[in-house]
Amino acid sequence: MASLPNYETLLYEIDDNVLTITLNRPDRLNAFNNRMRDEIIDALDHADADDDVRAIIFTGAGRAYCAGADLSGGGETFDRDVNADGGVVNDVHRDGGGLVSLRIYECLKPTIAAVNGAAVGVGVTSMLPMDIRIASENARFGFVFARRGIVPEACSSYFLPRVVGISRAAEWCYTGEVFDAAEALDGGLVRSVVPADKLMSTARELAIKIAKNTSAVSVTLTRHMLWRMLDVGHPMEAHKIDSRGVQYMGASPDAREGVESFLEKREPQYTLKPSSDMPDYFPWWADPQFS
Repeated sequence: MASLPNYETLLYEIDDNVLTITLNRPDRLNAFNNRMRDEIIDALDHADADDDVRAIIFTGAGRAYCAGADLSGGGETFDRDVNADGGVVNDVHRDGGGLVSLRIYECLKPTIAAVNGAAVGVGVTSMLPMDIRIASENARFGFVFARRGIVPEACSSYFLPRVVGISRAAEWCYTGEVFDAAEALDGGLVRSVVPADKLMSTARELAIKIAKNTSAVSVTLTRHMLWRMLDVGHPMEAHKIDSRGVQYMGASPDAREGVESFLEKREPQYTLKPSSDMPDYFPWWADPQFS
């Protein structure tokens, strides 16, 4: 096994085919900074290249998940002419949270947020492209941008209405109020709310169900089929991709193993790997460029 990466703002731990990425600035409530942005992107690059990683859990160290952007820059924190935080295209600075959200969106592995405490600003927007969110009863959420004189970022104007609907998204963003886990559950932001001492075991149980029972290539294809079909205008587009996927996977050793293990009442042993066995048609989309 390759050596694990070592980070300043993250913990990167693999156990039983599940990678846990812990935001690790507890003295700053895991506030997001440029180093954290770069390290999350690098961690996902490592995870995608590692076939031993079958699912990814994000959580926070200490009492917060991520309290938002690091505000140590004071009133100029969000002034990109002062605090450049990414590439510049046509005199426009790229939003750092957006770079993270786009990388999560591109990820080959399913992602789960285990929200242990406050998730505010980029702390909540960057988890929107994750596949599943589970909250501790101690979790708090806030799309507080209008209260800071800025606008939603991290591609959240795309993801949030798709996750919770336009009316709930508008209310949360217009008011900027911080709300509790029960309201997040009612609004569809999180899948479930659990006691604090059950959060990681609940997230791991779900991740291990994925890691131990499914074809890795099937899950990677399915993840991108679900997310990318949100953008198409007719179900025929889904039918086209479904048909190619069924043809490719149906002739694969994973499909044979899936059927035979079911008939023989035993655990499956899938062999296809996302790093080397994706179909020729993947990816089937062309990513737009920042301009």
